[in-house]
Amino acid sequence: MSFSILKQIGDAQKKKSVVDVRSGDTVKVTQKIKEGGKFRLQVFEGVVIRVDRKESHTARIVVRKVTSGVGVEKSYLIHSPLVEKIEVTKRSKVRRNNLSYLRERSGKSARLSAKDFDRAAVNDVKVKEEVEEAPVEEVKEVEEVEVVETPAEEKAEEKTEEKAE
Repeated sequence: MSFSILKQIGDAQKKKSVVDVRSGDTVKVTQKIKEGGKFRLQVFEGVVIRVDRKESHTARIVVRKVTSGVGVEKSYLIHSPLVEKIEVTKRSKVRRNNLSYLRERSGKSARLSAKDFDRAAVNDVKVKEEVEEAPVEEVKEVEEVEVVETPAEEKAEEKTEEKAE
């Protein structure tokens, strides 16, 4: 397979619009969770400590928070259909992409200095217009074919008609 075909398949899996998330951001990630036959939404709020493959359809963020003295990290695929929404609540000044050093720190030493940003503009996600559309291959017209029912299908259809009457 050529790389261009793989790229087209990957781009088809991408969401049309995604929030610009960076390392050091405090985010609320809303995720769909299936329990039995129902779906519910769960919100996880924490600091983004890593952003991977930002331009790819496999873009991923790692979010960390401390709950009851225990550090919890979750990894989310940004373009996953199970990730409903990502909202940036705070943006911090950081000098690197991987903030793994926050794992060993707690309290004041784990603080990140906040920086001003336009929260409404960052979280306002507009659907990007598709500038380049994939070339559509011509579809050959197929002649209409007469459908022949089997005797079993005919009997089942007659019984449904009799019950309807």
